[in-house]
Amino acid sequence: MILHTTIKGAGEPLVFLHSRLETGITDFEYQCDQLCDQYQVILPDLRGHGNSFSDEFNHYFENAARDLAETMDHLQVNKAHIIGSDLGAFTGILLARNHPHRVKSLTISGMYPKKPARWKQMHRKELEKQRHLLRDKTKIDYYNRLHNTNWREFIYLARNPDWYPFYLAEGLVDLRVPVFFIAGESVQQEASGASIYGAFPHIHKAVLPFAGHRVHKDQPVLYNDILLQFFQKQPI
Repeated sequence: MILHTTIKGAGEPLVFLHSRLETGITDFEYQCDQLCDQYQVILPDLRGHGNSFSDEFNHYFENAARDLAETMDHLQVNKAHIIGSDLGAFTGILLARNHPHRVKSLTISGMYPKKPARWKQMHRKELEKQRHLLRDKTKIDYYNRLHNTNWREFIYLARNPDWYPFYLAEGLVDLRVPVFFIAGESVQQEASGASIYGAFPHIHKAVLPFAGHRVHKDQPVLYNDILLQFFQKQPI
């Protein structure tokens, strides 16, 4: 499917892929504002988010990566820097695995590099947070305004403890594109990727201080600075 997409600026294309329950325009606002004077910033709403309506959530990540490739075709973007957080990180990894010639570089954040030993306990805590969310009228009203689709499906999807695609995080070492892994120091399971991926020269690593899961929001200035440095080191 062709994803609803916001485009700002002109130049070399950057494709930003948002986190779960966000949209292209809401998740990377600061990055868009700061980078659209130098680059063409492309902000799709992933399948089932924002205005990219879909009621098909089986094989979500595979379909999301296929949607992204089709959307790039539609926009006549042959190759781009791909930047993804959380859900968007896994979509970017799959695009780089299936279509490496479309990916100039891949920047990812907001993901676990391997399955934590305490995953079952962590999953139970996440389920409790989701139950609270579904009883919070203010948040429900916000997500209803944000998404022209059934956003609750992402809550239901995550009820399965096997939903998290750890196989994609583990497959990062086999990609044939330059990778930049960024994590916030306050999420130890994510920050551990700096050492886990440390032996692989095609994967650059950064752990940012005073930042958590959404590192691009917690440290937007620092995130943008190191992102630009990464881009500038890639061959033209």
